Amino acid sequence: MSTRKTTLFYFVLTVVASLAVGMVIASRLDLTPASSAQTMNVPAMNSAPLTGVLSADTFRVIAKAQSPMVVNITTEIPQKSQDLTDFFGGGGGNTPDDFFHRFFGAPGGSGGQQDDQQETPRGRSGRGGRAQREPKSFAAGTGFIISKDGLILTNNHVVDGATKIDVQLYGDESDVKYSAKLVGRDQLTDSALIQLIDKPKTSLPEAKFGDSSQMAPGDWVMAIGDPFNFAYTITVGVISATKRSLPVTDGRSNDMLQTDAAINPGNSGGPLLNIRGEVIGINTAIISNSRTEGNIGIGFAVPINVVRDLLPQLRSGKVTRGRIGVQVSAVPREGYEDFGLSSRSGAIVATVTPDHAAAKAGLQPGDVIVQYNGRPVKDRDELVAMVIATKPGTTVPIKILRNKQEKTLNVNVEELDLENEQSGSGAPRRSNDQGNDQQQEESSGGFGITLNNVTPQISRRVQLPSGQSGALVTDIDPNSSAAAQIRPGDIILSVNGKTVANAADAKRELDKVASGKFARILLWRTNPNGEVFVAVKKD
Repeated sequence: MSTRKTTLFYFVLTVVASLAVGMVIASRLDLTPASSAQTMNVPAMNSAPLTGVLSADTFRVIAKAQSPMVVNITTEIPQKSQDLTDFFGGGGGNTPDDFFHRFFGAPGGSGGQQDDQQETPRGRSGRGGRAQREPKSFAAGTGFIISKDGLILTNNHVVDGATKIDVQLYGDESDVKYSAKLVGRDQLTDSALIQLIDKPKTSLPEAKFGDSSQMAPGDWVMAIGDPFNFAYTITVGVISATKRSLPVTDGRSNDMLQTDAAINPGNSGGPLLNIRGEVIGINTAIISNSRTEGNIGIGFAVPINVVRDLLPQLRSGKVTRGRIGVQVSAVPREGYEDFGLSSRSGAIVATVTPDHAAAKAGLQPGDVIVQYNGRPVKDRDELVAMVIATKPGTTVPIKILRNKQEKTLNVNVEELDLENEQSGSGAPRRSNDQGNDQQQEESSGGFGITLNNVTPQISRRVQLPSGQSGALVTDIDPNSSAAAQIRPGDIILSVNGKTVANAADAKRELDKVASGKFARILLWRTNPNGEVFVAVKKD
């Protein structure tokens, strides 16, 4: 071997050896960067069929085995952030009907908030007097342990806005409370993940997860919680209904498990168990009325499968969802052929938010979405579920039917910001303003709609796009089929794909619709300004 080759060989050998030594030293000294991402092992789910014989001690056995994993949660929350009549903690007064209630319980057993005017020690003021601190509000709920390192699932509304979270474990008769911290929360499913800061020396019991998709009306269930401060109360009932859609915010809802197992203030965040003692839901809301704040046999739980899928994101501290910027409506049971459909499937685009993903891709009100990212769309709810499960930034193909013609559009999915979506929403404004001009009104037989021409004054007032015309809806028969979807102040832009210039045009096109058939109507609606698509059956 020549001297030059020998020198080159030893040089390469020295470099390789140096790299190897450096890697060893770095590994020993932990100099390589470590990932800061939070990871977790998602609890296993038992999807085996629910079978077996109900015996006299079935519920006793479940209660004894599963109570240890249930915890009582006490939170300290500023008074101004509390609103116990909100469903899912919306606040701000823009909420569903008051009979939907979150169910806190106060530590004193009253079932509501508890205010505490605490005093400073004597002499703190310098004159021997007692100065008052800011009032404190307390609320109590329930949760359940899902990991040995102290991760606990509960409701978002139990810990939302809390400045202090305390947890009491099962069987702890000394009233010892362990501090906990919020790890992640999700308003849409009303779920939250907290973790014990202080932990007992003994091993923590863990909840077992069942399969909520298996549950059917009539299946036995058990709730464990802290209603009215009666710790570890066991109640038993059945699943009353599944996929019960309840509103979360304007235009958004969740499918819930309905049960008649008694749940009351303080049960919030606790587990709903199947006959094997596995968690199949998180108790979240009840229906009450003006006569009682307690249980009347109608309660709701978030299906555990939904929350289980979110656990990795909850553990990371942020739940990310997709959004394309449309509101969709269901395909009607009758008349789906008028949309070019061979069966009742898909979702009708009712509105498209300007300057967002769907609008940029070219979606229009009246389009029927039949396929999303290569998957058939069964109905409106399935489409919404697919969209929110899509990673923001992903470009997906969406197949639509427009005027019975198939078309594919590519949509770049955005990130859903639920708080901004709520703050930006407003109830559509109703207007009976017909301008100053006296005009001949037109009435559409079979729809119960009274129409008038759109004057320049009205066009400016409702900010109708330049060059656009239509027919102003001035009145609607409250008993007509149109009353549920069309309102005074709406402007009809087209009927069954035919543009209308005035009230006479709109009447003519509506009159062409046969009794029992649907009119596909494109409207202009104010606040927010935009096009809205509706399908109305002619009486």
